[in-house]
Amino acid sequence: MLQFGKKYKRGKSNKNMKKRGWVRIVEAFVAILLIAGVLLIVINKGALSGDNSEEIYKKEIAVLRGIQTDDVLRNEIISIDKSSLPIVWENVPNGIKERITTSMGDSLDCVAKICLLDEICVLEEYSQEDIYSRAVAITANITDYSPKQLKLFCSIKK
Repeated sequence: MLQFGKKYKRGKSNKNMKKRGWVRIVEAFVAILLIAGVLLIVINKGALSGDNSEEIYKKEIAVLRGIQTDDVLRNEIISIDKSSLPIVWENVPNGIKERITTSMGDSLDCVAKICLLDEICVLEEYSQEDIYSRAVAITANITDYSPKQLKLFCSIKK
C-alpha cells in the first residue's frame, strides 16, 4: 500500500531510469532517420539511377525542329522520290546527317530514317540497348507537297 510522504520505488534506481529514457529517445531518433532515408531513396529512384531520357528526348526534338524549319534541309527531304522510300541512315542526305551528328554530340549514337508519313517507320536493327526515338513531319515547301516523316533513333554510347 502507498503511504503519503514516502516515494514508491519499483526496484530500480532513478539513475537507471534516466539512462533508459535517453536510450529510447536515441533509438527513436535513429529509427526516424532510417525511415526518412529509405523514403528519400524510393522517391528519388529516377534521379539516383541516372535516368536522363527526358534530356535525350529534348535534344532529339530540338534537332528535328531545326531540320524541319531549315529551308535547305527540308527541301532535300521533300525532293526525295516516294518510290525510293524508306531511306535508311546510309542513304540519308549528307546535310541532314551532318546536322544530326554535330547537334547530338559525342555521348549519343544516332541514326535517322525517312519514310512516308502514313507508314510505320521502325529501326531495322534490334539492339539490347535503350533506344530513344522521335519523329517529325516534313510536308511541303512553296512549290511541292510531298509529306514524309523524319525519324531519329538514338542510344547512349558505351
